[in-house]
Amino acid sequence: MSWLHRFFGSNKTERQASLSPEHSQAIEAWQHLPAEDLNRAHNRCRYVVVDVESSGLDMRKDRLISIGAVALVHGKIDFKDAFQVVLRQDKASSHENILIHGIGGMAQREGMDPAEALIAFLRYIGKSPLVAYHAFFDQALIEKAMHEYLGMELGQTWIDLAWVLPSFFQFQTDARMELDDWLETFGIDSFLRHNAVSDAYATARLLQLAIAAGNQKGSDSPASFLEIEKARRWMHERR
Repeated sequence: MSWLHRFFGSNKTERQASLSPEHSQAIEAWQHLPAEDLNRAHNRCRYVVVDVESSGLDMRKDRLISIGAVALVHGKIDFKDAFQVVLRQDKASSHENILIHGIGGMAQREGMDPAEALIAFLRYIGKSPLVAYHAFFDQALIEKAMHEYLGMELGQTWIDLAWVLPSFFQFQTDARMELDDWLETFGIDSFLRHNAVSDAYATARLLQLAIAAGNQKGSDSPASFLEIEKARRWMHERR
């Protein structure tokens, strides 16, 4: 049983049975895509950097409102290769929450059908490794929505820059440094902070810095970043 089933429970059979034939075909087509070679060099990879906006910070009860993503292809950010969607909400999030992400009540209620939005996300990401800062939150919210609306588990490879960056820049030794601190350190602007695609773009620029530093130290593939993350998590847990 996966962490997703333990965390959210399971309604896979019911959801899959209610999907339209078109949705089922789209999911099957995505599932049959070839897996990404994680040992391939950074400059031969397509990474997808992801950020989400939600109705709050409680992964069990709060809802996924929007997904923003930017691709990093062969080490370069492709502004034409980006993704943003607002999932239609039956009830808009609180006023205080809207002040954070700026997605108003009408925009939430008139968003894309959640199943359609998530299938569009699947088509966009393919089997590319996904990257985020403090990735567990983004991963959990997306997996929860996939589970609820599509009856499936994404099961994609995620790389958490919060664990990778400190291996290359010695002024921090753990994953406690916030995203804003890294952005300020390197003079990176998020042109619309707490907008999912804007934050994904800023995080993609951090990924470029991590790749450049990694290449100099022999960490030249997604697999090497995953090993760094695994090792740093292990050291952090033993403290």
